[in-house]
Amino acid sequence: MFALALRSLRKRPARCTATLLSAFLGAAIIMTFNSMHDTAGRVGVDPVSAESLTTAASVVGGYGTLLVFFAVASTLTVNVRQRRSEMELLRCSGATPAQIGRTVVGEAVVIALLGAILAIGPAMLGGRALLGVFQDSGQVARSVDYSFGPVALMSGIDITVLAAAGAAFLAVRRATRRSVPRRGTRRFLAYGALALGAVAVCSTFAFSARDAALMAPPAYGSILLSVGCALLSPKLLTAVLDRLPLPGASGWFAVRNLRRRAGELSAVLMPLILFTCVATATLYMQAVENDAIDASGLPKSVDAKNLETLNLVVVGIIVVFACVMLVNSLYAATTYRSGEFGRQRLAGATPGQVLATVGVEGVVLTVTGVFFGTLAGLAGILPFTLVRSDTLLPGRGPGIWLGVVAVAALVTVGTSLLTARHAVRAPAVEAVTLAA
Repeated sequence: MFALALRSLRKRPARCTATLLSAFLGAAIIMTFNSMHDTAGRVGVDPVSAESLTTAASVVGGYGTLLVFFAVASTLTVNVRQRRSEMELLRCSGATPAQIGRTVVGEAVVIALLGAILAIGPAMLGGRALLGVFQDSGQVARSVDYSFGPVALMSGIDITVLAAAGAAFLAVRRATRRSVPRRGTRRFLAYGALALGAVAVCSTFAFSARDAALMAPPAYGSILLSVGCALLSPKLLTAVLDRLPLPGASGWFAVRNLRRRAGELSAVLMPLILFTCVATATLYMQAVENDAIDASGLPKSVDAKNLETLNLVVVGIIVVFACVMLVNSLYAATTYRSGEFGRQRLAGATPGQVLATVGVEGVVLTVTGVFFGTLAGLAGILPFTLVRSDTLLPGRGPGIWLGVVAVAALVTVGTSLLTARHAVRAPAVEAVTLAA
């Protein structure tokens, strides 16, 4: 079956591009930050520099590991879902579900290993640039030399390959299971995340304004709330559609398509909600912290600089991965609908009407993801601002939020329209024939 996986990759390399990109970016980020462990372990590094490097590697490395798994899982889930006819043909030919699983997992491992190997060079360059940022901000001494060693190399390869294998196993297990999947586990996890997030957010009021850990409870609480909303995204999308009357033929088709594909579109809403929440909450809380430090007239400490650097880096990583997940999911989902677009055109719809329907769908998805992501972010921002500065709202205005919304809308709507435009260029009869 492993030989079959290799032949499948050689015959259709374009199908694996999205997974390769996710594995490459994930391995590059993990290696970049874990190289700080190697650098901190060099002989002669002072304790302050070693602590700054180790903290950055530990915090961002943990986030990076989770994001690699979710990015690869999102890509593989869409890929496996679109290969159900192929897997059914293999089962009719005598292949067992275990053999099909080994084939898909083998493909994922090969792609992840290739992506990790390709990421070594960029990770070394990124690690040197990251060390320079720490040195320029005074967090690390100038005498510290960069090191890319076994911690960075082995962690990048191991985590990427294991994440790809685990995500592929779960995706193919879900696709080959004959019975209807039970949704009780997902609902339990969603409500559990919402409950823990609410407790974490409320615990912010147990801290004082000068506590070093003040930002942790509202930040993690917002993330948990956004995870709960992301897990409930099919229900949330259906609730929005029930209260969102859209006029015209394009609006009617968009609502109908979204309601029918609500479960599949959770792969799009999940990263959108998480991105909106984490970016909004982190950037606003860091802005409130900076304003409070400036108002006190005291210079920033090393710990404050470390926290600011980590927050900005974490937001940057989440932005990159969320964009990759959104682009991969939307591209795969929209490309898969080429036959549907062809049937609509044969029924009398013009290419402009098809694109208008896709555009309305993208806008509805963006509004839904931004709305619930913003609610989860505000749940953390407001308590933190109230405790840190004795005011309810941050003093920076809506500029940060508008920037986050602009990125979300550009990625979601732009990817949908560009992919649909490419799909409708083909003759309608040809598109329907290929889909069949």
